[in-house]
Amino acid sequence: MTTKITNARVIGENEIYTGFDVWFRDGRILAVTRDEHPFDAQTDRVIDAGGAYLSPGWIDIHTHGAGGADFLDGTPDAYRTAARTHAEHGTTTLLPTTTSVDAARIVTSAAALDAVRDDPDLPDMPGLHLEGPYLAVSQKGAQEDRFIHPFDEAETDAILSASDRILRWTAAPELPGAGRFAERLLARGILPCIGHTDADFAEVERAFRMGFTHVTHLYSCMSTVHRVNAYRVAGVLEAAYYLDGMTAELIADGCHLPPELLRYAVKFKGRERIALVTDSMRAAGMPEGPSILGARENGLPVIVEEGVAKLADRSAFAGSVATADRLVRTMVGAGISLVDAVYMMTASPARIIGLTDRGTLSPGCRADFTLFDDGIRVSATVVGGRVVYEKGR
Repeated sequence: MTTKITNARVIGENEIYTGFDVWFRDGRILAVTRDEHPFDAQTDRVIDAGGAYLSPGWIDIHTHGAGGADFLDGTPDAYRTAARTHAEHGTTTLLPTTTSVDAARIVTSAAALDAVRDDPDLPDMPGLHLEGPYLAVSQKGAQEDRFIHPFDEAETDAILSASDRILRWTAAPELPGAGRFAERLLARGILPCIGHTDADFAEVERAFRMGFTHVTHLYSCMSTVHRVNAYRVAGVLEAAYYLDGMTAELIADGCHLPPELLRYAVKFKGRERIALVTDSMRAAGMPEGPSILGARENGLPVIVEEGVAKLADRSAFAGSVATADRLVRTMVGAGISLVDAVYMMTASPARIIGLTDRGTLSPGCRADFTLFDDGIRVSATVVGGRVVYEKGR
């Protein structure tokens, strides 16, 4: 069935187009054009966007849950609940993310993903992001130190053998065995990421050469310039900016980073090397109040207030409660153009994670679209040519 979306403000990679229609068929984009009749085939359906913005579908490569569910709950229902909530806020592709837990729970979560990943009424979930357990305890953030430990080859093998759905894995590259870990991930097409780390500049340079080419939630839970005796030593933050090929992600919820740092990151790292991520926990899309970070039965109690999750003693953030629309709104509110904000929600994360079939409105790409108004409130979400969310329906 050939479908045309008309009457939309189409967000391209560098500008916003009016008077263009978007055509798709069999889940793939055919054309974005002013041509009234670009195909010989009959147009079976016309969708009037009502003047809404239309962009490539939004891609969240780091989320732990939403709608009251966490992916570590390890059930198909939890996956469906979290994914549907994100779809209501414009996400068409997401990577379910686990925190530092035992290997058995990671395997259980991966099995739940297998049970729902082909559901056409959900955002696409091409694979998992594992965050831990090979982290620096000194930079644990809201991760639980009872699960954090050095690289363990036997454990890594067990996880890799149990699931072929892992797309990225965050670890602290200063830990012994990081090189071997990266080598094994790269052999399977998995992206090694730097996060929750006390590495110094030189250690990050070595890690980059080993294949750690992406930094998890820039600024959060990582080293920066510090003194060793009388001497200043640069850290992960400085290396992330210095290394041209290093990509990074920003939690643009308006709480984790102030507008000044958001603008700074875009100016000096560039939109091509930045992905916006929610890093959301189960409370995303839910009322504020008590919640749980991680699995419901043995997770960490947290409190959600002032638009962010905090540890119960309020000593640190415990994850975001943002959805993708909030990320885009925050960036625009910080002074970033709508085109650039959408680029960091679409083309950049797709490229970083190696998803070559999405992130742009190019012919042949997946028919994944997000439609939203001037207030960046989502009116419809289309995944693979199928409307999975429509406001008021």
